[in-house]
Amino acid sequence: MVSRGQVDLDGGAIVGVLNVTPDSFSDGGSFDDPHQAVAHGLDMVESGAVLVDVGGESTRPGARPVPDGEELRRLLPAVAGLVAAGVRVSVDTYKPGVARRALEEGAVVINDVTGFRDEEMVEVVASSSCGVVAMHMQGTPADMHLDPAYTDVVAEVESELFASARRLMAAGVSEDRIVLDPGIGFGKRASHSLQLLANLDRFAAHGYPIMVGTSRKGFLGGLIESDNRERRDLATAVTTALAFSRGARLFRVHDVSRSRDALSVAAAIVANQ
Repeated sequence: MVSRGQVDLDGGAIVGVLNVTPDSFSDGGSFDDPHQAVAHGLDMVESGAVLVDVGGESTRPGARPVPDGEELRRLLPAVAGLVAAGVRVSVDTYKPGVARRALEEGAVVINDVTGFRDEEMVEVVASSSCGVVAMHMQGTPADMHLDPAYTDVVAEVESELFASARRLMAAGVSEDRIVLDPGIGFGKRASHSLQLLANLDRFAAHGYPIMVGTSRKGFLGGLIESDNRERRDLATAVTTALAFSRGARLFRVHDVSRSRDALSVAAAIVANQ
């Protein structure tokens, strides 16, 4: 996904989550061995992911930053292995040095949870031909869960996301390389996340592809009253289908198969409206 033209988004696209971290909220430590990480990434592609998003630092609520060198130590072997196998790789980072090295290793997308607040990050992606995902987050992973507050969450997230897009384009990133993500669960209470999901058509109306990441999030566990991973994956698949019907076109998930199936059904229904 260097640009929209390289991935067909009409029927939606699944982005597989690959955390090569010891402490991510759902799968920390599961794929910190590079061989396991690459094997899992290939499994996700086989199940229908068009892109594998590799993260070397947890952004779970309360997470603390890790040094660039440690983040690179974790993620570069997985990036290199997946690229060598012909997989389109996205890297989930907000650090310019990490983004630069990941692109040199063959990553084709940089996914920044801070929405490219750092001017050096903007410069890194502007000097590349990579795709970019600008996400909205109130606060930082360390404190975003403490007291998220909005007057109008949809309007505020919309305003900040499109400010990110304008900042990227002003630096030379072409519009067709930009994807926006409202940041479900990132500095949002459950009610905020639900309002954003219910109003995705408002974001999609601006013309940028919208990516949604609800996978295994705490607000889903609250809705179904369960911490069970399989049940959260089923709830995630429901949000995938509903979000597609509201205009989202990329879906960042841990369980690719369930969301791929849900997306196939949703896309067929929407195509016949």
